[in-house]
Amino acid sequence: MGNCCSDTGGGMAAVGGTAGLSYNAAASSNDAVDWFLKSRGYLGLFSQIELSFSAADLRDRDVLSKSDPMLVVYMKARDGALVEVGRTEVVLNSLNPTWITKHIITYQFEVVQTLVFRIYDVDTQFHNVDVKMLKLDEQQFLGEATCTLSQIVTRKNRSLTLDLVRREETITSITEESNPSNRPKHCGKLTVHAEECINSKTTTELILRCSDLDCKDLFSRNDPFLVISKIVESGTHIPVCKTEVLKNETKPTWKSVFLNIQQVGSKDSPLIIECFNFNSNGKHDLIGKVQKSLADLEKLHSSGQGQNLFLPTAAGNNNHKILNSQLFVDKFSESVQYTFLDYLAGGFELNFMVAVDFTASNGNPRLPDSLHYLDPSGRPNAYQRAILEVGEVLQVYDSDKRFPAWGFGARPIDGPVSHCFNLNGSNSYCEVEGIPGIMMAYTSALHNVNLAGPTLFGPVISNAALIAGQSLANHGQKYFVLLIITDGVVTDLQETKDALVKASDLPLSILIIGVGGADFKEMEILDADKGERLESSTGRVASRDIVQFVPLKDVQNGEISVVQALLAELPSQFLTYMRTRDIQPST
Repeated sequence: MGNCCSDTGGGMAAVGGTAGLSYNAAASSNDAVDWFLKSRGYLGLFSQIELSFSAADLRDRDVLSKSDPMLVVYMKARDGALVEVGRTEVVLNSLNPTWITKHIITYQFEVVQTLVFRIYDVDTQFHNVDVKMLKLDEQQFLGEATCTLSQIVTRKNRSLTLDLVRREETITSITEESNPSNRPKHCGKLTVHAEECINSKTTTELILRCSDLDCKDLFSRNDPFLVISKIVESGTHIPVCKTEVLKNETKPTWKSVFLNIQQVGSKDSPLIIECFNFNSNGKHDLIGKVQKSLADLEKLHSSGQGQNLFLPTAAGNNNHKILNSQLFVDKFSESVQYTFLDYLAGGFELNFMVAVDFTASNGNPRLPDSLHYLDPSGRPNAYQRAILEVGEVLQVYDSDKRFPAWGFGARPIDGPVSHCFNLNGSNSYCEVEGIPGIMMAYTSALHNVNLAGPTLFGPVISNAALIAGQSLANHGQKYFVLLIITDGVVTDLQETKDALVKASDLPLSILIIGVGGADFKEMEILDADKGERLESSTGRVASRDIVQFVPLKDVQNGEISVVQALLAELPSQFLTYMRTRDIQPST
């Protein structure tokens, strides 16, 4: 085969990857943002594309052996800078490598996404180093190719073959290119294959075993490993996963491998399972192979029988030599992981609630420097912007669009300071009609309350938790999202922690936006992103993280919107609640 990332030490570890998949988180979209964009008519903007790579006729930079190539993928940013997407594994002793590692990139129709591919020959002394830790300037450059993502996905078979050239030779003026002597010399070819990812809820776990493998080594037993590949429409084999290498085995049983529909196409799609004998020079011996779909493997497992391996003969592809060696499926199990959208399709709703900070630190609403100032031009203040941007997203998930809305830290006219009052001024109900209703209630409240303090979150969180608890008791298919907008650090920190720990058992998430120039560092304690769960005054630990905090000034200075920043954790918080309680969506 000659194209597996492998040497006796680091190479065997690299061979052992069960599914070489690199997910570019920076380029991906979360489910909630996806849903919002689609709801606004932006269909197909965020398709996930999986890229596979192979090369041919690479330059040989090694003296006593062939090159050990690794591919690095970049995407050009708006300013033209190259941003690294990821790296493949190293393939030893091969000028025609097929890399196992895939990279997923988000395809955006309205953006020209320029990709740059660079191939390096990794020096032997670095073969035991994680590819992410390799310094590229210490490796030998083999060649570079560039294209746009749209060029790949618009090809008939979604495969594009590019000429590799030397990097310094790609920077050539039009005049120089007209001179044949100045044209870049080709350094081999790179083929990029793209497939649109299909969201699959079913994952299959396989434990595979072989018996009576033919010995390929003269003085020892085989060191076997398996490569599982899918067959695409063009007939090309695309490797999707490998087992680990087992030393000196003729009856190997490998550790579990995991496959999903996204990787293989469908349960009935043909798979090639090849058994190789590992060689440190990269020229692995094919012991035998079988062609089976996941459905076929499931039948093998049910029957307890084995499938004979075969070897192609020189007579042609349709002629095989049947071997005594057999492949067995010792375990075949399928599990379902429901997605965020599955629950929405099953009738679950996200119910939006909002709480606004009316403490005196916001400044006099009548003055332009106040965070609550209502600009006569209609330009929204920080509170209004937060309500509009977040509410516009979350209202999509709420069928009746009746939103509980509160204020805190103010003194109603002729009344004491309240740390949770109905924004609409009512004494009996807290709901308003839609986002316009929230905006009208907010404006009205500014004229009917006096800003006071201090900043207390506990009463508002407890009210939201009460509503979520009542819904849970009534078996409602609802998950509640409370947006708190504040200009200062909470002063009842322990009471807030107590309320959050209690609320962590309920279908509730809390989004907090910090507005203004205050130092919100202490607020980050409430957002358990660093893995430390909140603890109550009685020592009880939160069952899950339900808080996401974002300072509006940080979001404004970056490229990410406040909506994306706040919703980053929401789908996972929702799914954690559903899965830990074994709540399944209706079908």
